[in-house]
Amino acid sequence: MMYGYGITMNTSVPLPPPELQMGSDVDVQNTVPSKEQRRLWWALPLLTVGWISLVAVITASLISVRLWELAPGSVEQVASRLSFDKKALSQVTRYPAESSVMFVTAYGGQLTALDALVGALDPDVDVQTFKERFGESTPGVQQQIGFQSMTSAKQIAEYVAYTRLGLEASFTLGAIVVNELVCLETAVALSACKQLGVGDTITALNGEPTETLAELAPLMAGKKEGEIVTLTVIPHKSSTSIERRVQLIVSPDDPDRVIIGFVPADTRTVDLPFEVGIDTDQIGGPSAGLAFTLALLDELTPGDLMGGKKVVATGTISEDETVGAIGALQQKAVAVKAIGADVFIIPASQSDEEIAAARRAAGSKVKVIPVNDLAEALAALESLGGSGLTNATISL
Repeated sequence: MMYGYGITMNTSVPLPPPELQMGSDVDVQNTVPSKEQRRLWWALPLLTVGWISLVAVITASLISVRLWELAPGSVEQVASRLSFDKKALSQVTRYPAESSVMFVTAYGGQLTALDALVGALDPDVDVQTFKERFGESTPGVQQQIGFQSMTSAKQIAEYVAYTRLGLEASFTLGAIVVNELVCLETAVALSACKQLGVGDTITALNGEPTETLAELAPLMAGKKEGEIVTLTVIPHKSSTSIERRVQLIVSPDDPDRVIIGFVPADTRTVDLPFEVGIDTDQIGGPSAGLAFTLALLDELTPGDLMGGKKVVATGTISEDETVGAIGALQQKAVAVKAIGADVFIIPASQSDEEIAAARRAAGSKVKVIPVNDLAEALAALESLGGSGLTNATISL
């Protein structure tokens, strides 16, 4: 039969090959695939799919993406990281804590494609974009700032603990270093957000030296929004000064205050009668300040501030004993639950949503206690069986 496309279709049914025609000596049944052959036919596609999947998983686990995580970290005793040198021990007595307060960390590394997928499915992991994690900064600069924040946290903890015990301690102001940029949605080309970088050091304003914030503050008095000033700046990782023209803005937090447009790093140093070493290795950030303060008070006074309980504390500490908010509270609560803690002391300045999430993550067996300052933390511990610090002082 002919079709209009020049193709011949043979409609006759072909005969079987001669060896399969009637009378042939060939056993037709033996041409049917065996059970082993049929299994092989199924196995080959499945094996191929398996190999492809394995290669895909390995590739996804090796390829880094521009995503970072905030995940539950570790919980450690502060006492194990304290070291009293001979000078310290010649002036004070150390009382090794029976149940030392612990500090908690969160893990925050760059993700692979596979990690990002797994993290997105984990309610206790926060997957962040580069912008969410670093803002206008870079990973290297943020790491340095984190280490500087940890150094400051240790120094402030010593200052607070020592002054609490009646010892003399004081601060010395340091250089003006940009810790964070204030970037408005309507940022103009001459804004600090565009002209400065995290880690830059500001040494002068309109030619007037500004070695510390004490010199900068009076120079900003009377300045108006939109006014342009000239800053002398040493960029991060540079030793050469340059000049930057910056347009002043109104503070997002205070409409009556005009600012340059950055948050300074805490570069102060503390003058102490003696120093206690706190080994923090490669841990950055200021969130262990409260835990360090409690540990120092516990080690410098008789008794047991923790009352024999497994206590974890998190929160920044200021020289006025205020406890400040921290990041990754939910992730830290997960780590606290994992080690079977009895008490988790957290900053009361966290949002209601953050505190509620921390309670859920810590579970019903962990008593979560929000505090505003060191006094509230000490009172809470004493109410739970701790020895307290009533009239505790040290005389040198």
